[in-house]
Amino acid sequence: MSDRWWFCLTHMAVEPDEGCPNKDRMGPYETREAAANALKTAAERNESWRAQDKAWDDD
Repeated sequence: MSDRWWFCLTHMAVEPDEGCPNKDRMGPYETREAAANALKTAAERNESWRAQDKAWDDD
């Protein structure tokens, strides 16, 4: 069993190390649950950066 997990952006599904090419995935994550929350985690981090850096969206 894999000890690293990925979220596949092509299939919108959690995968073990043996899966789609890394260019199509987010990760690696230490747990399957963390990989399943990859999009939520990314959205939360983006919002945090926007809140810290008001110039983020000024391009």
